Amino acid sequence: MRKLKLQMQVSIDGFVAGPNNEMDWMTWNWDDELKKYLQGITEPVDTIILGRVLGEGFIPVWEKRSTAPDADSFTHKMVNAPKVVFTKTLTKSPWENTTLATGNLVKEINKLKAQPGGDIVAYGGARFASALIAANLIDEYHIFVNPVAIGKGKTIYNALDDKLALKLVKATQFNCGITVLCYNPA
Repeated sequence: MRKLKLQMQVSIDGFVAGPNNEMDWMTWNWDDELKKYLQGITEPVDTIILGRVLGEGFIPVWEKRSTAPDADSFTHKMVNAPKVVFTKTLTKSPWENTTLATGNLVKEINKLKAQPGGDIVAYGGARFASALIAANLIDEYHIFVNPVAIGKGKTIYNALDDKLALKLVKATQFNCGITVLCYNPA
């Protein structure tokens, strides 16, 4: 069965976006070691899943970046990997290489996991990641903790009805200030 990885950037106080979806607090001057780490976790990935809200920003940004003369292999992977956007409002995908999932979240994810292929990565947004977490669908968490507190915002744990027990697999600090915490479900 395929593994579902969640990769999210968070502030040190646990927010993935500001109250109005602000993401200007994120660290983007990543050092080479962090880029290498990211390539390592995405190497076995052949499918990207997103919520509709994030998909509307994520997909066009990566498509535009891929046309730049200096576009790297990671950028091309973000464009070329099949994407599944989970939505209750769209009826047709406006993006290439992207299908829509409109059914029950658990059934759709389990169907994806049962298909042959590599790992699946979920990038969010906040509501979508929260729903994945609450349904206990994540097999591996990669939480990129940015060295900033933003005070208030959106979290990915607000849909939990009970505690979520996780086992720390690895914690890696990078020179750019980000620390990546890798967890598996306990």
